[in-house]
Amino acid sequence: MKNIPVVMIIFGGSGDLAHRKLYPALFNLYEQNLIHDNFAVIGTARRPWSHEYLRGQVSDAVHETHDKVNENDLKDFASHFYYQSHDVTNVEHYVTLKKLAQELDDHYSAQGNRIFYMAMSPRFFGTIATHINDQHLTSTGFNRVVVEKPFGHDLKSAEKLNKQINASFKEEDVFRIDHYLGKEMVQNILPLRFTNPLIKNIWNPKSIKNIQVTLAERLGVEARGGYYETSGAMRDMVQNHIFQIVTLLAMPEPKDLSSTSIHKAKQELLDSLIIPDDDEIKKHFVRGQYLGSDSTFAYKQEPNVDKNSTTETFAAGEIKFKKGPVAGVPIYFRTGKEFKEKKSRIDIVLKHRSNLYGQAHSNNITIEIEPNMQIFITINGKKITETGIRRENLAYTFSKEEKALIPDGYERLLHDIFVNDSTNFTHWSELKRYWQFIDAVEDDWRKEDKTGNPQIAQYLPYRMGPKEASNIFETPTEHWIYE
Repeated sequence: MKNIPVVMIIFGGSGDLAHRKLYPALFNLYEQNLIHDNFAVIGTARRPWSHEYLRGQVSDAVHETHDKVNENDLKDFASHFYYQSHDVTNVEHYVTLKKLAQELDDHYSAQGNRIFYMAMSPRFFGTIATHINDQHLTSTGFNRVVVEKPFGHDLKSAEKLNKQINASFKEEDVFRIDHYLGKEMVQNILPLRFTNPLIKNIWNPKSIKNIQVTLAERLGVEARGGYYETSGAMRDMVQNHIFQIVTLLAMPEPKDLSSTSIHKAKQELLDSLIIPDDDEIKKHFVRGQYLGSDSTFAYKQEPNVDKNSTTETFAAGEIKFKKGPVAGVPIYFRTGKEFKEKKSRIDIVLKHRSNLYGQAHSNNITIEIEPNMQIFITINGKKITETGIRRENLAYTFSKEEKALIPDGYERLLHDIFVNDSTNFTHWSELKRYWQFIDAVEDDWRKEDKTGNPQIAQYLPYRMGPKEASNIFETPTEHWIYE
């Protein structure tokens, strides 16, 4: 694997994301020789750490995620990390940061290559981008910026942030990261669709009744109440994770597997995205809040949550496209907190045309993203010792040994950033369409809030969300497959 020279600057280097995900992923890429001799990482944050303290944190992060570690390799890896106490609002600190980056570039022969990673609160993204520009932190080699979700709060704020980032970086150098696109079973969607004639030939409105996407979280918002009050389930999960999955499920077949061709196919689909009007939102969308129990707080009782909050902890709705292989097919989604279990799965519900066997059900294709990572097709067969039909699953699964080889999503996506492959990242034109959809729903809900009688369904924890979510379907014969 190519040894890529680079100086990487992580804004938020003392944070949870850097510790849990970025540092272990970077160590794996170091062991694979993608980065090795000619790289340096600068972690920045407001805390008064030293280089040695950061290196200790990096070592701890690797030990926490790896069963076996070559200590000599880890020591050498950690020696490439440097710390800069940094207030992102202080212009003078960018001057100091620029000087350190240049010193490390010279020391490690990094060839003027820079990666800027925004791993901190989204409210600072625009500030960081502005000062990267006005203090000229970019260098003579490649310059790439990585932006975590959420990219804006609505379309207007996303457009402002995009303008700030584009002042320093070209669109092809902006990597809007969504770790869901690095997950093994999400990356399996396109191979499943396009390499299996059995599936490819039925991926159309004549055969598919509907598609269902469920991203269920077991826990409540807990300590994240302050953030969640500004977000809600639509912005936190639908605008990014769910739309990324839906786009892969509904896009036309690309000309080839290049980043350019895949994003062209995605854009062709998203240009036909139907933005729902107020009537459609009332019929096919539901928002909810979880109640409390003997062992859990209700959402409105969580720390930093307004007792009169109308922020949704559950959202369900419908997405449809005018064009593409599943044009007109309803794609239903639901996501929320305090479900009965943590589960991310996709159910493709096929139409059933035979009445020959009364008990026969439709075939379904299920992609379980987590926790089990599997694909299975539900089929009907004959019972052995009695009359009637039984249902069985034909499964595509991984062995224990194979699961051990599957890289973490962040490892995959960091690799792609280093090699300049933007296939699994979001282009601005795609993100813009996602926000137009989300804004339409949020605007309708805000108008409803102003009436003083907002329709927010309440649901008990350890369930599958509010019962009202069963009413969003277009026909009485449709229902949630995963219950």
